Amino acid sequence: MYREFREFLLKQNALALAVGVITGAALGRVVTSLVADLLMPVVSLGMPAGDWRAAKVVLSRVVGPDGKEVVNSINYGAFAGTVIDFAIVSFAVFIILRQVLKPSPAAPTKTCPFCREIVPADATRCRACTSAV
Repeated sequence: MYREFREFLLKQNALALAVGVITGAALGRVVTSLVADLLMPVVSLGMPAGDWRAAKVVLSRVVGPDGKEVVNSINYGAFAGTVIDFAIVSFAVFIILRQVLKPSPAAPTKTCPFCREIVPADATRCRACTSAV
């Protein structure tokens, strides 16, 4: 049973997927910390109110059965902060992945003069019509 499970992990690339998920979660925490601890304090300096994430529209205020005030409100500041966080995190992940996953240059090719098949530049015969190139 262990051998079967091991073969499944290797055959289905489940192990690679698990490593990718774990690495992605760790990278997400790093990027979230970068945004929350380094970028958002700078962004909040440019905002008119200091604690703009606490901005809300109060719909009603009532006193609950325990004697505490219950505020029913639309917290648009928290929503705006979450949207800004998402945009910054998405951009940071895009920049990081663009640097990591640079496309490799295309292999040099040439065209067969007889059948117009594209073959590698160092080929001596066309793979389609077998003529000398």
